[in-house]
Amino acid sequence: MSIFAKQVYAMKKFITEAMLPGNNDYDISASRIHEMYRKTEDIRSDFSRDYNRILHCNAFRRLKHKTQVFYATMNDHICTRIEHVHHVEAVSRTICDEIGLNSELAAAIALGHDLGHSPFGHEGEKIISRLSEEFLEKTFWHEKNSLRVVDFIETLPDLDGNDKTLNLTYAVRDGIISHCGEVDQNGIFPRKEAIDLYTVERPNQYTPFTWEGCVVKIADKIAYLGRDIEDALRLGVLSSSQVNELNSIIRKKYPNVVDSVLTTSIMHNFIINLCENSSPDNGIRFDQEHFELMNNIKKFNYQNIYRHPRIERYNRYVELMIITLFSYLLDLYDGESTLQSVHNGCRPFPELNATFSEWIVRYSSASGTLAVFDIKNRESYIDSLLTYLSLMTDQYAMRLYNELIRF
Repeated sequence: MSIFAKQVYAMKKFITEAMLPGNNDYDISASRIHEMYRKTEDIRSDFSRDYNRILHCNAFRRLKHKTQVFYATMNDHICTRIEHVHHVEAVSRTICDEIGLNSELAAAIALGHDLGHSPFGHEGEKIISRLSEEFLEKTFWHEKNSLRVVDFIETLPDLDGNDKTLNLTYAVRDGIISHCGEVDQNGIFPRKEAIDLYTVERPNQYTPFTWEGCVVKIADKIAYLGRDIEDALRLGVLSSSQVNELNSIIRKKYPNVVDSVLTTSIMHNFIINLCENSSPDNGIRFDQEHFELMNNIKKFNYQNIYRHPRIERYNRYVELMIITLFSYLLDLYDGESTLQSVHNGCRPFPELNATFSEWIVRYSSASGTLAVFDIKNRESYIDSLLTYLSLMTDQYAMRLYNELIRF
């Protein structure tokens, strides 16, 4: 091995851990629920195929009209959920390429990690979770909803034109349900055993099965901290004194940074530090200074952005819309006659009729091809209703609400 090759090998500290053919866990990671057809002369890897299947599904397309932080913004330059997903993908790819992990796997996890996110960001998630706890005695959380979306809801046509579920690999599905980026944890290691992913009961209960999944978990946080600040500045949410406070937080570590609140500066510094400090022995980690810096920026964002009065005021409107839609559709439940009740109840509302009636027909055991829900059972009907609401875009939820209240 040449000196240059040895240097490159040394830089890629995780090269022997990468989820590639030859890894002891590759067969598990690349396994699928169902046998997967292969196109003639397909040149893609297993994880690259997953990436493309996510890219072409409707749930991914809807992310462009789902809130990241600021609701239903009319400003074209404000981040939506789809841009956040691409940021997480970019950060994950960069880190994996540098330290020697499989960037195709990380990119697929990143692209799919928020497919089941509710409209109106985390506030929408809280409201749907409250309804789920009240009516079903179980919590709703977008990581598990995303797994359900890729396993049972989203479909693509096969080579014969028949709709089939996405049928993603275990490693991508695992990375999706294990991606929770809200945890303040430094030094993340993959878990050693493959588990039934439907036994996961809460966010961050388990670390991902792969190192690549661990990278996405951290990349999620790296991606949103700086971008949320940039949007807050663009919308005038932060005052000059708050900007000065943020600058002082960041310049304690980077005194010579000219524009310390710029997204790319924040992301760059965290990415470099993560690559320098991560290793198979120490996990995916920052040094202590950067770990504390990230937590301080996150604390600043919560105090000054996520709990801003403009967002708090809109939260009440979000609750009104979701509760109104839920209540109306819940009243349509009628046991054995629910399917007909839904058709009759939605008929006066063209947009609602076009999607909820279709949703019930498509996914109910009574008449659908996918048979995810038994709408004659009240709990299953409520489950279907909450899933339907969770997959709306902000704008669509607003249109349906306005349609319902209009005379």
